Amino acid sequence: MDRRRDDGGFLGQPAWLWTVGALVLGMAMTAFTTQVHHAALVQAERAQSERVAERSFDAVQSQLANCGLLARSVQALFLASRDVTAEEFDTIYANLHPQELFPSLQAIGVAHRELRADGEHFITDLVAPRAGNDRLHGLDITSQPANLRALIYSRDTDQPAMSGAFELIQRAGLPGPKDGVIIRLPVFSPGAPPTSPAERVTRLTGSLAVSFQVSTLIERALPKEAREDFDIRITDVTDGVPHSLFASDAAKASVVAPKALSYRYQRDIRYGGRTWRMQLVGAPGKMQSVSLPAMTFATGTLASLLMASLAWSLANTRARAFRLAKDLSAQYRDSEARFRALNELLPTLVLLARAEDGSLAYANHAARERLLIPDPEQSGKTLVELFEDDGLEEQFEDIAKGGWAMINRSVRVRSSGRRAYWMTLSVSLISLEGKPHLLAVANDITELRELNELLGYQASHDALTGLPNRRDFVRRLDAAIATADESRQVAMFYLDLDQFKIVNDTSGHAAGDQLLAQLANLLSSHLIQGEVIARLGGDEFGILIERTTPSEALAFGERMRREIEEFQFTWQERLYTISASIGMVMIGEPGRHQREVYSQADTACYMAKERGRNRVQLYSENDQEIVRRRSELQWASRLRQALSEGRFILYFQELGPLQAQGEGQGVHFELLIRLRDEKGGMVPPGDFIPAAERYGLMPQLDRWVVETAFANFNHLHPSGQPVRLCAINLSALTIEDDTFPSFVIEKLQAYGVPADRVCFEITETAAVASMTRVIAMMNRLREIGCHFSLDDFGAGMASFGYLKNFPIDYIKIDGSFIRNIETDAVSLSIVRAVTDIGHQLGLVVVAEWVADERARDILRELGVDYAQGFLIHKPQPVSRQD
Repeated sequence: MDRRRDDGGFLGQPAWLWTVGALVLGMAMTAFTTQVHHAALVQAERAQSERVAERSFDAVQSQLANCGLLARSVQALFLASRDVTAEEFDTIYANLHPQELFPSLQAIGVAHRELRADGEHFITDLVAPRAGNDRLHGLDITSQPANLRALIYSRDTDQPAMSGAFELIQRAGLPGPKDGVIIRLPVFSPGAPPTSPAERVTRLTGSLAVSFQVSTLIERALPKEAREDFDIRITDVTDGVPHSLFASDAAKASVVAPKALSYRYQRDIRYGGRTWRMQLVGAPGKMQSVSLPAMTFATGTLASLLMASLAWSLANTRARAFRLAKDLSAQYRDSEARFRALNELLPTLVLLARAEDGSLAYANHAARERLLIPDPEQSGKTLVELFEDDGLEEQFEDIAKGGWAMINRSVRVRSSGRRAYWMTLSVSLISLEGKPHLLAVANDITELRELNELLGYQASHDALTGLPNRRDFVRRLDAAIATADESRQVAMFYLDLDQFKIVNDTSGHAAGDQLLAQLANLLSSHLIQGEVIARLGGDEFGILIERTTPSEALAFGERMRREIEEFQFTWQERLYTISASIGMVMIGEPGRHQREVYSQADTACYMAKERGRNRVQLYSENDQEIVRRRSELQWASRLRQALSEGRFILYFQELGPLQAQGEGQGVHFELLIRLRDEKGGMVPPGDFIPAAERYGLMPQLDRWVVETAFANFNHLHPSGQPVRLCAINLSALTIEDDTFPSFVIEKLQAYGVPADRVCFEITETAAVASMTRVIAMMNRLREIGCHFSLDDFGAGMASFGYLKNFPIDYIKIDGSFIRNIETDAVSLSIVRAVTDIGHQLGLVVVAEWVADERARDILRELGVDYAQGFLIHKPQPVSRQD
């Protein structure tokens, strides 16, 4: 009887036997791989050690050769020059910069040959650098045998001769290593280098010596990895008795590395008649020959254990497979029941159709309710009949044949009497009980679609009037420009209501909104298909007409103007009549940018207002007023760019006293703003100030002037004199800014500027236009000590009554009265009257535009306090502007 068990074993053998066999085999392979890995690493590390040792040998030898080249370069000087002074020698040393290349260099010296009664002597008389080498002066080389032998060797061979190591005189008494070597070359009389020993002896005039601190010389030459990983010994073995020159102990080589892995290297360096022996001992590297094989062994062991575990698992697979099949069968039945229950509760529509004919086989509760199919199998309907979408039938057939699944396609559901709704439909092919079926999942997106349509409408239409908004108008304008040509011109109209502010101010914003809504309906009623009207913002409308001519467009614009003019708006028993200024642009070629067209229409509308309002203005490049307006528009952009690039400059113009003043020391001047163009040239103020005023940029410029002046207050005047009073001009828009006083106070405190040194100048016209707000602003700043001046008095609506109302300290007479004061009796009388009344009110009187001495004398006789003009001081840049 077959009594094989179903709970373990494989091929009649127990599971534990397969496990042990797999473990033994894995460990044997691990041991073999570890040994091979170790041998390869040892060989690689020895090869690396050999390369490092050879590089170390080459580096030291190259360093000695470079030292010889240094000596040879100095020797060449003496061959070219008969007498070299100490100063020339120092200059040569400084130009060579030798210590940058040879930090171990101690000195370069020359000992000249002297014949005395007791024989030849070589006395050192040139040394560089001098600092630290004072002891070498006068040193007789014949007193140092090792040096003398090197001298004779170099003389006979004209080759660098290196001395044995000896204690450097200049290192005596200093900390650190003292041993050094000298590389010598002979110094011959000027001329071609001697070629024979006899000639060398005859022409010898001295000896050149370059001394080095020997241990530093060697250490700087050795590669970093050699110094870190090797025990290095360099000894001088020339005389048979080793003399240590350099020694270093590398911890990794002498302590960490096992003897089995030690590496030894020895080679002799021969240079200048000396022989140095280099010895390297150690095991460089990161001990990979030990650590990496250990990792290999550990990895192999782990793999062996895993293989043994796999063997155990495979040996027991049969029994577990029987148990798993039984469990999965039970779980499948439970899962199917849960799936059906869950599927019935889902709000998503789930449908199942037979692939061969598309007939419905199943529909969940949501699908039965939404699609009105109580019994899908008995309904006789197919999946494609449920949806109103061309092409679905072909796509379902393609999916049934194994094509790609359909994912999230928006489809319209077929309805009977109820409102249509939309769904996202996904369909894929599945196999059920061995038969192909189409599984369809659908989600209702009707509300989402309606919401998207609503949001799309709101994004492109104005909520108040229901007209297209500016964004949609620009899109339509782009499309119209793209199709425009000479035979199909496009006209754009820019409408701006003339009296809309009056309605808003007198009856409130609700009345203004109602007016805009009624006008939108009125204008829309006069448009035909293809003509577009949009609200561009505020009380501005845009109209776009395609396929028209200039004459037809002008007639249309005039008709729209009359409709608005004849329209009467009634609000709470008030009757308003309004008008509109209309700018028109003709577009007869494609390729133009909508911003350019929009800007031209805006310019034409502005010109319509400038020329009396309630009119239609056609944009023309030949209209000089339009050219001026375009120029101002360009200036607005240029001024913003100039502010961001810091091209504005402060100038100052001093005021000169005409009467004896008791106000103390210091200068009194007015700050003026100037502008440099993109190429660095100066721009006259009359070119950019009107544009800045028209487009509301003056408040920014005024604030820039205030902050720049306060930040550099004590450095504005080139003379460095203290500032007695600094006058700053303010524009009409700035004095109407309720936040400006707070800004001034903040900056005064931030930069520590005394308020009584600051005077703000406002023009008479601006002050009178907003008298209440101006007086409030002036009083707030005067409370902290600031002064005020009424500028250009007499140029506008001059009235002496205003002088009593304004809390001012200075009054500046307009220059138009000063210019002809010598010949114009009326101007003289006005200046006299202003001066007298100003003094009666306690004001300081200043005259502008003083250009000659005769005018100055007349003003002094009239009692004017100060004069300002080119005679007194021509404007110049401030000394500092950060």
